[in-house]
Amino acid sequence: MRMKKLGGLLCLGALVLFTGCATPTIYSWGRYEGLVYTMYAAPDKATAEMQVIKMEEDFQKARAKNKPVHPGFHAHLGYLYFQLGKADEARRAFETEKANFPESAVLMDRMLASLQKP
Repeated sequence: MRMKKLGGLLCLGALVLFTGCATPTIYSWGRYEGLVYTMYAAPDKATAEMQVIKMEEDFQKARAKNKPVHPGFHAHLGYLYFQLGKADEARRAFETEKANFPESAVLMDRMLASLQKP
């Protein structure tokens, strides 16, 4: 009888452990990982314009689900805006990243400073 209780407790413990590991992330990742991979693997297939469109769509989907976007989302989006010559949008994206993830402040301050240079 004691072995049955011990076995049941072990099964319950394993179930709790594995359930905790399967918990989905709090962040919405959208197509970000695929976009970054394509950007490096086949740059001609992941233009800045196309990435901005997809990331903006992903942002709207995340907002509709009331989920935050992951760290680095706005930084990457700001970099894409910068590549497209959209300094105001880049500035807003970098400031948003800095506000949402204060640990990115040093990098975002450098990115913001680079926008000031001619």
